[in-house]
Amino acid sequence: MSVLEQIQDLKARMQRSIIGQEEVIDRLIIGLLADGNLLVEGLPGLAKTRAIKSLAKNLAAEFSRIQFTPDLLPADVTGTEIYYSTGGEGQFKFQPGPIFGNIVLADEINRAPAKVQAALLEAMEERQVTVAGTTHAMPDLFMVMATQNPIEQEGTYPLPEAQMDRFLMHIMIGYGDEAAEAQVIRLVRRESAPETGDEKEDPAPIPQDVIFKARDEIAGIHTSEAIENYLVDIIFATRYPERYSDELKQWLEVGASPRGGIGLDKCSRAHAWLQGRDYVTPEDIRAVVHNVLRHRLILSYEANAEGITADLAIKEIMSQVAVP
Repeated sequence: MSVLEQIQDLKARMQRSIIGQEEVIDRLIIGLLADGNLLVEGLPGLAKTRAIKSLAKNLAAEFSRIQFTPDLLPADVTGTEIYYSTGGEGQFKFQPGPIFGNIVLADEINRAPAKVQAALLEAMEERQVTVAGTTHAMPDLFMVMATQNPIEQEGTYPLPEAQMDRFLMHIMIGYGDEAAEAQVIRLVRRESAPETGDEKEDPAPIPQDVIFKARDEIAGIHTSEAIENYLVDIIFATRYPERYSDELKQWLEVGASPRGGIGLDKCSRAHAWLQGRDYVTPEDIRAVVHNVLRHRLILSYEANAEGITADLAIKEIMSQVAVP
């Protein structure tokens, strides 16, 4: 099997256990291939945790889960130095925390205070953790998927902009349709049924090396000068909205950072590769632009008062920026 076929097989395996959330699966795969971190927002019970568990199960990767709570400490995430005494001699040894996994689920990340959220910043950006003056590198394959509930605000701590910007994509999950709901019920019914001995064994996990080979191929995806200019125009439209319309100028307070442009480039190339192409089209950019930019825009007071969302602002930008 080619590298692309193996990634498509990984996606197909996940779709068998995650019903009605195809976009989440697709964005998880893109985030993994683009070597980024994901923030997933949705109501309880919409398979956020199940999705990343399914990814780790079908990939030869170590899964780690951190349940964020108000009493969590930074050392509970990163690990700490522990004193060991052997034969009358003592020394401090580093005990790695749960952040040292390949696929890390930061569940309900906004329930922990700022100092705990900050413990993730170095790991997410520099791919390392510094404890007691010593720097410890993260695994070569490393991705954080953080979740948060959009409706519960009591007892939560909103993520600062600096941390939001470190997420490659912000994914919003909604309910599936009626057919998907029925499939979910049947799937859970099958999983809870007694074993009969006729069940097929799970296929062998896909090696991590496949991900690294896929990333090498994605790095070779061609992006023309016209597509680059289109991407840059979109980013600059968030920073200088007055160039496009008075409405956008009224809505947007702060635009996307350079990480936004880099993320849009990475995700659009990964999307093109998954479609079997070796070049990026405007459709690839439009497919991922909401996920990449919605958490990087700061809306004005007037926009919030009028009920304008970041997605509406991005939609307006995409209608204003000329397509090559």
